[in-house]
Amino acid sequence: MPRSEGGGLRAIDVPDAINLLLTGKPGSGKTTIVRSVLASRGDAGGFFTGEMREAGTRTGFSITTLDGREGVLARKGLRSPVKVGCYGVNIEDVEGVAASALEDALDDGAVRLLVIDEIAAMEIASGRFRRAVIRALDDPRPVLGTIQLRSNQFLDLVRAREDVAVLHVTSVNRDELPAVVEEWLRRTVEV
Repeated sequence: MPRSEGGGLRAIDVPDAINLLLTGKPGSGKTTIVRSVLASRGDAGGFFTGEMREAGTRTGFSITTLDGREGVLARKGLRSPVKVGCYGVNIEDVEGVAASALEDALDDGAVRLLVIDEIAAMEIASGRFRRAVIRALDDPRPVLGTIQLRSNQFLDLVRAREDVAVLHVTSVNRDELPAVVEEWLRRTVEV
């Protein structure tokens, strides 16, 4: 976090890029920030991921589209050729729910903001998902999303794009970031 001459924290600059991705450690607040700024918007399309829990223990991850469709991203014990840690990745729902939601949003002229939560190892196991992400980033409409902190060829390619700004969410700045993202939305979507 930049420091001002007086030693205090300086405000975070609002990015100029058409696409804005939040990154940070798991549980840092990335999805919470995106959800909070989208709460009153009806012109967005895309999806969110979230934890699935049973008796307080995480058992997997879900996918929920902004138009209400749901799927399973990954689950403990799921037989799959793709594993991330102890989770079997459900490629069928990555493609049929997450990638499909992005493709539908891209084809819907009423959608003014594309939402991708999240671009990470589980999702990018699907070629269709990776293609939908690139298509969304290439679209003239802005993308608001989250991206895994770790390094990987595809994630690094997305972060390196000139039309993408990445903000790192931390416990120090997470309370300030919703206002930054809202201002970015005003500048990119409301024009």
